Amino acid sequence: MRFRHRAAAGFATLLLPLAGLVGLASPAQAATSATASYTKTQDWGSGFEGKWTVKNTGTTTLSSWTVEWDFPSGTSVTSAWDADVTSSGTHWTAKNKSWNGTLAPGTPTASGITDTSVKLTWSAATDDKGVKNYDVLRDGTKVATVTTASYTDTGLTKGTDYSYSVRARDTADQTGPVSGAVKVRTTGGTTEPPTGDKIKLGYFTEWGVYGRNYHVKNLVTSGSASKITHINYAFGNVKNGQCTVDDTYAAYDKAYTADQSVSGTADTWDQPLRGNFNQLRQLKAKYPHIKVLYSFGGWTYSGGFGQAAQNAAAFAKSCKAVVEDPRWADVFDGIDIDWEYPNACGLTCDTSGPAAFRNLSQALRAEFGPDYLVTAAITADGSSGGKIDAADYGGAAQYLDWYNVMTYDYFGAFDKDGPTAPHSPLTSYPGIPQAGFNSADAIAKLKAKGVPSAKLLLGIGFYGRGWTGVTQSTPGGTATGAAPGTYEAGIEDYKVLKNSCPATGTIAGTAYAHCGSNWWSYDTPATIAGKMTWAENQGLGGAFFWEFSGDTGNGELVTAIDNGLG
Repeated sequence: MRFRHRAAAGFATLLLPLAGLVGLASPAQAATSATASYTKTQDWGSGFEGKWTVKNTGTTTLSSWTVEWDFPSGTSVTSAWDADVTSSGTHWTAKNKSWNGTLAPGTPTASGITDTSVKLTWSAATDDKGVKNYDVLRDGTKVATVTTASYTDTGLTKGTDYSYSVRARDTADQTGPVSGAVKVRTTGGTTEPPTGDKIKLGYFTEWGVYGRNYHVKNLVTSGSASKITHINYAFGNVKNGQCTVDDTYAAYDKAYTADQSVSGTADTWDQPLRGNFNQLRQLKAKYPHIKVLYSFGGWTYSGGFGQAAQNAAAFAKSCKAVVEDPRWADVFDGIDIDWEYPNACGLTCDTSGPAAFRNLSQALRAEFGPDYLVTAAITADGSSGGKIDAADYGGAAQYLDWYNVMTYDYFGAFDKDGPTAPHSPLTSYPGIPQAGFNSADAIAKLKAKGVPSAKLLLGIGFYGRGWTGVTQSTPGGTATGAAPGTYEAGIEDYKVLKNSCPATGTIAGTAYAHCGSNWWSYDTPATIAGKMTWAENQGLGGAFFWEFSGDTGNGELVTAIDNGLG
């Protein structure tokens, strides 16, 4: 459905009975059986045209739909089509016309799955101009155009994951919204990932596509994609107690040229999904063993978790609506929560109480069910009475598949005068500035609270932390401030440091370097090998790292993790 603000407009004429937001009270509160997405299609200064796409994502037919939203004062709908639009002050309501209220469930159904083929069927679309044909999309790329509501796709690879959706076209050659996606795995082949039984997880940052110029394709060109098992896509935001996409342009709108994309195919202007999400879809088609989780929170966005914890069930429902948005439901295999920190202080201080994290984890598992991965990145403060003691991590573990224990950032130039210390020590050592600030103490404390070893992943930083004004080569020296960094003072990628300030020693299982007046600590392939051996001996579930773009162009740190975990 479309409408024009301040000048003219309307509501989408072609409704493939497939995805939307029905009975919507506010933009963040979608009914569980439908979604609605909004796009601005034109803007001419004095006014603009907008479009709502309503889709049925449930399993039963809907007989009517309503979309509600709020405009800023002074903005209005002056004309509309494909819906009856009314307002009360700044609150607007759009209800279906008589001919387009019925929305059948639209996600295709798969049957007859073999090693090399699958049969797809879907409900017929309705349109005021009449339906001409349907495009069948495999992993977001059109593979066929048919006139009937079924199609058999052949020539597939055995033991491989595919994702299918459908898009209708009317007699005026207008295309409707893309349906929800159905996941299919062909028979035969192996279902085991080629990377062993340990988890090898890396964070991919949404903002890395800008200044860092790091894209999903870099996982392929570096050789890293074949050596990992999971990706955490960071970060979704937490606003008003609910999950939301943060940078929509980077996430699903940025267009990629053929040479930039994983598949080697250029994005088109009318493609239903672009950006990082589409590139991740292409990556999963090329490397079917990789699972992708949508990570919410992080250092900057953790302030919203306190409100989320006040209504954990509503928060969990909002998160699933984002993760399972029909435009990219096939991309994500689960959700990761990075709350820094429950009932403790990070960028802001939280006072939700010790039970809040456990309650949030329980609500997420209840909403997502057993077939989705539900994980959490958590503090590695192993000190007595520290952040691990502030929340019920032991009680929450039963609801989560694993913890990403952030065993890095213990020390750094946030203490500008020093003393210099490794930011990711594996063990304690004489002179360590803070007892309990090391990986071994954190893991031991979590085990003591009842967290199974196999649910703990050891964290690795693909960057260093450093000071300047340092004269002492060994740890424990004084400093005058943060060493210069490419993006932020006191922090630098491994790929830079390995050449600009090579390691001059090791302590507590990690490396340090003194060059000129700068002092850095970071992990190298050699220290990562030692940490992976330690993780294996502890019976840990594997390792994770922050984040891909800090590695070299040939992925030498990822290779070290892969080799170390077997």
